[in-house]
Amino acid sequence: MSGLQKLKERIRQKGLQKVLKTLYERYIFFHWELLWMERDLVSPVPPHNLRDHPAVRLVDITAENADAFARYFGDRVQTMRELAAEGHTGHMYLDEQGDAVGFIFASMRDYHDRHYYGCTFPVKPGEFFEFGGEMTRAYFGTRLSADAQVSLWETMRAKGCHTVVDVCETHNIPALKMHLRMGYQEQGRVTHVYGVFGRWRLFRETRYDGSRLSDLRKVPAPQVAASA
Repeated sequence: MSGLQKLKERIRQKGLQKVLKTLYERYIFFHWELLWMERDLVSPVPPHNLRDHPAVRLVDITAENADAFARYFGDRVQTMRELAAEGHTGHMYLDEQGDAVGFIFASMRDYHDRHYYGCTFPVKPGEFFEFGGEMTRAYFGTRLSADAQVSLWETMRAKGCHTVVDVCETHNIPALKMHLRMGYQEQGRVTHVYGVFGRWRLFRETRYDGSRLSDLRKVPAPQVAASA
């Protein structure tokens, strides 16, 4: 299929406006806001109604077993191998065929994300930075999204951590709702990522008071007072 045919197919599937927006962000300019969230490692997870899923097996990710990602995450195999080699704690979940259907990572030191955002996320003593949580579509809305985090928290607590921190894109509503469901709290800071002409990345951090997630909560939270 030619480039023009692929473009026509994407326009047919997603609509012209979405395709133009994607192209603009990829080649001209984008601005992502990454909301910082945190949670202690001992408070119980609030009740949820996530559905059950087929049996999976938890395995620590190593440079040697990263090939298990080939079927469902083929473009990530080398990334998984590199993250494991760098000493980050990684859990993957294997199905009955031995293929990875989900994964999640943790870093106890400042994490430089050279694979996606391009910035460094600072980590304080006693904290760990949680990143890379993902699963195949068949496991969306299942207990795996919660169980994978709890298992990672238990592992990192055994290593001396007391707090998990991570960031979530403000336009990713399902992920934000998941954070609230898991008992995360806002830290009141945002990492801004700017992409210019598909080549350069710029970063800055801002702070805010109150909550930016009031509309997603069952109980309204105080209004946000933003500050640079």
